[in-house]
Amino acid sequence: MTQSAGPTPSARRKARRFVLQGLYEWQLSGNAAHEIEARYRVENAMHKVDLDYFHELLHRIQAEAETLDALFTPYLDRAFGSLDPVELATLRIGTYELKHRLDVPYRVVINEGIELAKTFGASESHKYINGVLDKLAADLRRVERG
Repeated sequence: MTQSAGPTPSARRKARRFVLQGLYEWQLSGNAAHEIEARYRVENAMHKVDLDYFHELLHRIQAEAETLDALFTPYLDRAFGSLDPVELATLRIGTYELKHRLDVPYRVVINEGIELAKTFGASESHKYINGVLDKLAADLRRVERG
């Protein structure tokens, strides 16, 4: 029997989708991460989700939201308050990964943000997410980008 080398990209993609939904809920309701996580684990089929990644992102992003917001806000071309909840959650996920998950290449972080925005966001929000995360990656991942 061969052991897995780690979580699959699709398991992480699924984790990000649930994190986005959890952050969206938190932004609108104020429910704590542990409450959201407990309910999601009961109500959703999460057997193909990277649960460790889901837990980390949901809890750490909620805890560090102000710090993460301060990192991407300089790259916005509109007021922070005008971001819709999906854009805000997507930018927080991407910013967290760019800052803390150096094992995830910056191109993957940006692409995953684009895919989340295409799936859950307004019709053109993926372009906006791409632009903001690309500028942020140029700052946070300067060495990786070359």
